[in-house]
Amino acid sequence: MAFYKRNLPHWHPEGKCIFLTWRLCGSLPVGFVRGLRLNAKLKPAQEFRLAEELLDRPSQGPLWLKNPAVADAVIKLLLQAASEFRRYDLHAYSVMANHVHVLLTPLARIRNLTRALKGLTAQAGNRILRRTGQRFWHDESFDHWVRNEGQFARVKNYIEHNPVKAGLVVKAEDWPWSSASK
Repeated sequence: MAFYKRNLPHWHPEGKCIFLTWRLCGSLPVGFVRGLRLNAKLKPAQEFRLAEELLDRPSQGPLWLKNPAVADAVIKLLLQAASEFRRYDLHAYSVMANHVHVLLTPLARIRNLTRALKGLTAQAGNRILRRTGQRFWHDESFDHWVRNEGQFARVKNYIEHNPVKAGLVVKAEDWPWSSASK
């Protein structure tokens, strides 16, 4: 099992499904994450929920993924890495205004997959937005290894219903940048 720690711990058991979330650089208020870290009583899942609340109803920070061309490019690259390059089995995804959720079973090292996906999508997004060479994604991602079928179903539902929870659509199938709409 691969393990490393940056701000968050990252456990990646081989062959297990992983729930990934990454966000745009500057999408959370300065000091927000540091403030969470100072509250030692919070577990990573609690930190994730607090950050997710801010990300779902953003009042500041970049919203580049609201641009349909950028969201489409992210999805195209997610699907391409799964189908053409066979880097993972893709189970669910949702591209929000400032973050992305993905549920996948890696067929390569997850750390390398995340780096490649974020790199390619950053290049595409920056090219579309004419901001080539600038930081696009926050450097660290949230990941959670899915431990059983029940958790898999809950995470998949969470990802596909994130636009509903954020008040963007009434039905998950109505969000065009989600696996629920396919």
